[in-house]
Amino acid sequence: MTNGNGSGTQTDVAPAINAMVQYTKDFSFENPNAPRSLGPRDNAPSIAIQVNVNARQVAETDFEVNILLEGSATAEAELLFKFELDYAGLFRLVNISPNDMHPIVMIECPRLLFPFARQIVADAVRGGGFPPLYIDPIDFAALYRKRLDEVAAAAPAPVA
Repeated sequence: MTNGNGSGTQTDVAPAINAMVQYTKDFSFENPNAPRSLGPRDNAPSIAIQVNVNARQVAETDFEVNILLEGSATAEAELLFKFELDYAGLFRLVNISPNDMHPIVMIECPRLLFPFARQIVADAVRGGGFPPLYIDPIDFAALYRKRLDEVAAAAPAPVA
């Protein structure tokens, strides 16, 4: 059935992911031992980074997706810097099948947000007096599968 303006039926609409807005929800950068931490070093610092993805549905087709990045650099047991970034986006998913909705929200949406979050971290680290930290690309599909496996392993076994 057409809608009267010649554009076809509602089912003719192609599936789409629209980033409505992106924003920093929370950000912290600490360089607690400056200026001592900014001196030359014989060895490269040890970098630790944790990534987490969260999402919540805010309307029928709209989802807020958050990437939580936490990281630190240490050298000879001294903290050089640490950061915490909660970067989010509001996404509208149109004409996506219910079976595909969760993987798209948890894989594709964070994949679209990541380059922006990565740049915020790199700029903050550089602003803290260090070379910019460019976080390696993240395989959000692998993170998603790992999380599904953890949930499955934690589920109680079915009673026979």
